[in-house]
Amino acid sequence: MRIRPATPGDLPSLQDVERAAGAPFRDLGMPEIADDDPPALDVLERYRKSGRCWVAADEGDGRPLAYLIAEPVDGALHVEQVSVHPDAARRGMGRALLAHAAHRAREEGLPALTLTTFTEVPWNAPYYARLGFRTLTEPELTPGLRRIRAEESAHGLDHWPRVCMRLEAAGADGLPAPGG
Repeated sequence: MRIRPATPGDLPSLQDVERAAGAPFRDLGMPEIADDDPPALDVLERYRKSGRCWVAADEGDGRPLAYLIAEPVDGALHVEQVSVHPDAARRGMGRALLAHAAHRAREEGLPALTLTTFTEVPWNAPYYARLGFRTLTEPELTPGLRRIRAEESAHGLDHWPRVCMRLEAAGADGLPAPGG
């Protein structure tokens, strides 16, 4: 696996990764999540052009097996989405992408990664907690995180419990080095 910036030609593959990564939600009684559309190509292109769309690519053919998109929100790098194709799960790709994002955050002078996630999905909040993310309390939510949560609620994601989480970028030492 190699972490690299997404190319324009990768973007349709990222949609395929997202669709496949959503399928396991069906087994948890979350068919709305499983059936949710992936980010549109123009949305992915916006992240790519801003330099905040990375893929974990197959060493052999360079095909994206996982991806992460992020943007600065209130002084932290907010992970908008990180998805791993189920065929490539449990190989450390999500962890490597998060490590890469933490490294980039530090380079940009951003002290932390933030994200929003489902609390009761094993590969969501419990996974991020094992990586060192902590759940933010209501008073700790920044205006940008409150806006994101309101958008998620309007999209129907609050049907299941969700939280905002944060990882200090300097404290991301438990994650592998970027690129591997």
